Amino acid sequence: MRSLLPVVLTAFLGSTLAATSWASDGSMPSEDALFLGAFESNLNEFLWKKRPVVIFADSEADPRFQEQLEELQDQEAALRERDVVVLTDTDPAAKSDLRRQLRPRGFQLVLVGKDGDVKLRKPFPWTVRELSRTIDKMPLRVREIEERRGE
Repeated sequence: MRSLLPVVLTAFLGSTLAATSWASDGSMPSEDALFLGAFESNLNEFLWKKRPVVIFADSEADPRFQEQLEELQDQEAALRERDVVVLTDTDPAAKSDLRRQLRPRGFQLVLVGKDGDVKLRKPFPWTVRELSRTIDKMPLRVREIEERRGE
């Protein structure tokens, strides 16, 4: 039974990612999409709009990749509040623009700020709480919080 778990999770999460990634006609996903599959893209399209969290793995079956996706999916509201978009890339052979720009090795979580700079790299899964704390310390996020409070 335990050996079936990765297969079931991969099938479930793969279908979830496929449903939230590019439309079949190649058009851009909706702006409120939180999870986007691997695609040929430039991080510049999120500049000053979103904070990309990019998750790299050498395979969708990587347990760290699965753990990270589950953690992020369980806390979608906290991610949306911080203008996060989650990008995934599990195909090193495709040599996507994301891989060329960020140069991951195996599993890697990369947090990119709205300014386009890499703010954090981790070779292991992180909780949404840890990500939120990191984001909330960024000067732009502090300013966003102050503006929402009306200060």
